[in-house]
Amino acid sequence: MMNVTATNSNHSDSSTQELSGVVVPLLKGVIYQEENPGLWGSLLKLQASVQDYVVVLGLELTLDEAEGYAFLRSRQDTDADGAALIPRLVARRQLAYPVSLLLALLRKKLAEFDASGGDTRLILSRDEVVELIRIFLPAGSNEVKLIDQIDVTLNRIADLGFIRRLRGQPQMIEVRRIIKAFIDAQWLADFDERLTEYRQHLADPTGVDR
Repeated sequence: MMNVTATNSNHSDSSTQELSGVVVPLLKGVIYQEENPGLWGSLLKLQASVQDYVVVLGLELTLDEAEGYAFLRSRQDTDADGAALIPRLVARRQLAYPVSLLLALLRKKLAEFDASGGDTRLILSRDEVVELIRIFLPAGSNEVKLIDQIDVTLNRIADLGFIRRLRGQPQMIEVRRIIKAFIDAQWLADFDERLTEYRQHLADPTGVDR
């Protein structure tokens, strides 16, 4: 009997460690298949267990097997008055106007890229990014200042995980496909209306909440 108990205990400990080995990285950020195939495989195997575990924390697992990414987001459970039933573990972030605008433009660019049926990776140069955003900036903007601002904005977007700079080519970026999970098809359908809102912020870019 003692041997059976010890065996069951060891199995339980092993299962807990394996689950923790997936949940902890998810709590820290996004898991990408291409960056960590082993961890990705464990996540796929334990997907149901992970979902059951994080729901206790007011979170839900978002996993896109086709695109190869997974992350945790807050559940939207509310009462009859619209108040959250569970405090948010993952805080909402208010994005500054340039960051929000560039995210929208990159998402639209990715949609156009996908529609063309080309490569699966959207790679853009800094100059191409400058051209994307130039028409939405005040006339007569200083070119050097504009480029500096673009670099700051790109760094912020990279920190958020929506782009990454190519190794050895710092002026080239890859638009990460996880951006599709945060800016969905319905949001994109309203893009022209949102651009009108963005233009109204040109004189007073106080920030756009996303």
